Amino acid sequence: MKKNNVINVKGEKVSDITLNENVFGIKPNDAVLYDAITLAQASQRQGTADTKTRSEVSGGGRKPWRQKGTGRARQGSTRAPHWYHGGVVFGPHPRTYGKKMNRKERVLALKSALSYKVKENEIIILDELNVKTPKTKDMIKLLNDIKAPKKTLIVVDELSDNLILATRNIPKVELLEASEINVLDIIGADGLVITKKALEMIEEAYK
Repeated sequence: MKKNNVINVKGEKVSDITLNENVFGIKPNDAVLYDAITLAQASQRQGTADTKTRSEVSGGGRKPWRQKGTGRARQGSTRAPHWYHGGVVFGPHPRTYGKKMNRKERVLALKSALSYKVKENEIIILDELNVKTPKTKDMIKLLNDIKAPKKTLIVVDELSDNLILATRNIPKVELLEASEINVLDIIGADGLVITKKALEMIEEAYK
């Protein structure tokens, strides 16, 4: 696998690194990657939509008119679905939209997403990311210096208060620890900024 540049926060090259081919250089599996994205998006759905059936709507306990002799169709309740203020048939009820996926598929999907980022040159490797101030403008300058795209996912080995405060108000910039990376955030970002230590942690976890 070809070497990648390691840069500092000023955008200057400081060294080279060879990424683990078993993590960042596999042939992406689009089918598994699609399933993982679908699973992640489904898990974000609340599933709290609810409608009342005829047994849950208030009222309707009395038979509206006698069974025979009126000339009208027989009715047992004013809360039947075809009545105004009646119950809803086959409406939504609280449910979970979560899906299942085994661990090997999850790992394969994550490796596929990372491999796509490397293949499309959408990964920036930093030697370290020590933010001395919690100022947003300093973080924006840093991202501009390293030529990170507007929609960026920053992955670090450990979060600091200054780093959290400096990035939280920047639109379309996500910050994660290496242990929290996921397919949806990786694929959703135009670029991946990752520190050298975080890179080593990911390679160790998924090699």
